[in-house]
Amino acid sequence: MELLKDIAPDVSRVAVLYSADNPAGVPQFTTIQAVAPSFRVEPIGIGLRDAGEIERAIAAFARAANGGMIVTRLVEAILHRDLIIGLAAKHRLPTVYPLRLFAASGGLISYGPDIVDQHRRAAGYIDRILKGDKPADLPVQAPTKYELVINLKTAKALSFDFPPTVLARADEVIE
Repeated sequence: MELLKDIAPDVSRVAVLYSADNPAGVPQFTTIQAVAPSFRVEPIGIGLRDAGEIERAIAAFARAANGGMIVTRLVEAILHRDLIIGLAAKHRLPTVYPLRLFAASGGLISYGPDIVDQHRRAAGYIDRILKGDKPADLPVQAPTKYELVINLKTAKALSFDFPPTVLARADEVIE
């Protein structure tokens, strides 16, 4: 939410794309709902069940001014990523995506865990298991490295300017 407000300060409504059918979806949406008032933003949930629902809901959401989107980190979002990226561009909605994959596919900006780092850390777990450690005895680890990726090609196509402070924080800029 903070990143979205940094890149689009006038945003007052945020479409949050999530899946109520995915056990991880509701907690992600609830977390965004909890912080939204502190940013003076109204969160509006959009389901990720099928392409038709996504298209209708985003089109309806985009009819009013000052909107932006946040896409949650769920497999359903990855499956529909081209549609979501295309609709965000069509309706000129500043959108924050959860993984680098989205920015590399034409999304405006992504912020999320560094997948390469997560795989590297998983290899350490596999090594420990192969050496005899019981999986149940290994601690659960949350991501420790996050990456901010900005797609300037998409920004230019949308006539969108990033604040210099956001550009300075980027781990990668796609030109």
